Amino acid sequence: MRTQAPLGKPVVVKVGSSNLASPDGGINQSGLERVVHQVDELWSLGYPTVLVSSGAVAAGLLTMGLATRPTDLPGLQVAAAVGQSKLVERYAGEFAKRDRLVGQVLITRDVVAGREQYLHAREALDRMLALGIVPIVNENDTVVVDELKFGDNDRLAAIVSHLVDASLLVILTDTVGLYDNDPRLNADAQLITAVRNTDTILDELHRSREAGALGSGGVATKIAAARMAAWSGIPTVIADASDSQAALKAAGGIDVGTWIAPHDTSLSARKLWIAFGLPSWGKITIDAGAIAALRDRGGSLLAVGVVEVTGEFSAGNAVEVVDMDGNLIGKGLSGVASPLLQQVAGRHTSEVGSVVIHRDDLVVLV
Repeated sequence: MRTQAPLGKPVVVKVGSSNLASPDGGINQSGLERVVHQVDELWSLGYPTVLVSSGAVAAGLLTMGLATRPTDLPGLQVAAAVGQSKLVERYAGEFAKRDRLVGQVLITRDVVAGREQYLHAREALDRMLALGIVPIVNENDTVVVDELKFGDNDRLAAIVSHLVDASLLVILTDTVGLYDNDPRLNADAQLITAVRNTDTILDELHRSREAGALGSGGVATKIAAARMAAWSGIPTVIADASDSQAALKAAGGIDVGTWIAPHDTSLSARKLWIAFGLPSWGKITIDAGAIAALRDRGGSLLAVGVVEVTGEFSAGNAVEVVDMDGNLIGKGLSGVASPLLQQVAGRHTSEVGSVVIHRDDLVVLV
């Protein structure tokens, strides 16, 4: 099931705050050096590698004299502002010892929400890789607001993987991979070594939403990121950040951590952009007949299949399409504003005069 990443194609490595932060605040030097060593080795082996790194907020805590991560937005923004420069400075110093130049890339969701900005971001990353520069990517926590947040660097890493057309996404975390149960609570928990992105075990694990003390991600975000990468045709390996060879093993197709296989076919660039680049402005709940039309017949979403409309959105905004239980069915660009859609929900198309989401603007994710 596992395959070696093809030489010459980019690899994206993501490392979380829990692996870079010292218990008393600041940056864990040994953790940082492990990441730098692996990224440097991947470059040397012929894999242009992007590093998506959390840790800016954690890096700012010690300098600011804070014992715990702030919970308010301004506090987080200030900690990120202080810590981001220190984090990149440390990265730059370690990579310089290996004669590698780094470039800082700070992204918010609005960068990929607009098609032109999305293309510019991709071109910038491609140019950096072509020049042999190691991009160090983080969300721009200093200026970001909730409406523009990716929410965690796992999903940001999946977006970056698509931007650079990566051959592999490696998420380094504080466990050796995904388990079928919480190994902290269940001694019989088994490591999942390989899984399809559609397997139900991932749905069960996705319900676990615990986050670390210093980070914003958890099991759920890593599974979400892996599924996002899968729709780009990119496999994901979730592995132990304390293993100094984890990313290298993953790129070499060697058993390490949990391998999450990609879809056999990937979505077009435009539909990936709709699915993962655009923020969602609302939700449209649909019935079983509409689900069958979308999933099995590749149809457009019609008003007759709409059961409920949540949120306020205009025509052209991205919305999530969910079933009666709230499970995600797809995402698309609504052709109807929410006030009108609420009025015509359940009515026949001949009465409404237009489709709700045209199939060309719809991504079915089941």
